[in-house]
Amino acid sequence: MHSTPATAQRSRRAIGLTLALVSAFSFGGSGTAAKPLIEAGLSPLQVVWLRATGAAVVLLPLAWRHRAVLRERPALVLGFGLLGVAGVQACYFAAISRIPVGVALLIEYLGPPLLLGYVRFVQRRPVTRGAAIGAAVAVTGLACVVEVWQGLSFDPVGVLFALCAACCQVGYFVLADAGGRGERPADPLGLSAFGLLIGALVLTVVARPWQGHWSRLGGQVTMAGHHLPAWLPAAWMVLVATVLAYLTGVVSVRHLSPPVAGVVANVEAVVATVTAWFLLDEHLGTLQLFGGLLVLLGAFAAQVGGAGGAEPDQLTLDLPHDRSAPSLERVKPLPGVGRQE
Repeated sequence: MHSTPATAQRSRRAIGLTLALVSAFSFGGSGTAAKPLIEAGLSPLQVVWLRATGAAVVLLPLAWRHRAVLRERPALVLGFGLLGVAGVQACYFAAISRIPVGVALLIEYLGPPLLLGYVRFVQRRPVTRGAAIGAAVAVTGLACVVEVWQGLSFDPVGVLFALCAACCQVGYFVLADAGGRGERPADPLGLSAFGLLIGALVLTVVARPWQGHWSRLGGQVTMAGHHLPAWLPAAWMVLVATVLAYLTGVVSVRHLSPPVAGVVANVEAVVATVTAWFLLDEHLGTLQLFGGLLVLLGAFAAQVGGAGGAEPDQLTLDLPHDRSAPSLERVKPLPGVGRQE
């Protein structure tokens, strides 16, 4: 019995939705897994080096298979490695060493509104009213999360690092747009694999892993009041929160439209906040939780606002995944943004 096109489409969407949820849940646990390692004595740079290098080694066969992307788009691959891998991850992990995991990720979710600012004020292209309102809502939510009226409830340097991670996300989006252009768009699997390799090389110079106290990985860390082998969260961070999250994220975009995949990505911030609450005892107040909801709603509105009026040859905006998986499909328009030239 042959399936109808409608049945095949529903099946494709169901697979895509499942993979997108797996990706969001996997990415959401990265900060929760990394923070005990930082508290055990490894620096944020050393932890992010471990994450990027471990994932790069696992994905070496994938990089070899898609090695043509390095020859065809070297500048793009280099930029993605510097910003999309090294920049985002280093800033995010530096942030969570000083402020709660959920707060850092919510601040990073300012990436979509910041991208709209880049489009409006740097590229001088119009954005829709709905997208602008979404950006304003996200910024208002952020003010509630950090309780700006009290002079910031969290370490200002940690907040600054999280904002730097959000800015690196803007570079990530711009590079993703560039990768989807041209007669031969950059393969997303190859770009991500080589981006991790380049990011790992850059982080090797900066983090100086040969000076790290790697014996700490043979010790114990504390999560939810229990002592665990340190290698366990490290393995989770590399294999689940990076490799699995990346692979399922990219494949899900092939089954779903990027706007739908981006909406599902909102689950990541919820997972990060909940896991940090229960496993790291990082509690947020009622107003801060409300602000977090505003950030997510604002990011969503900034993403989808005005999509119907955009031009058909644009690249859609995908919400951030703390860092390694670009969505470089040639797909629907960038929501809320005028024609890209």
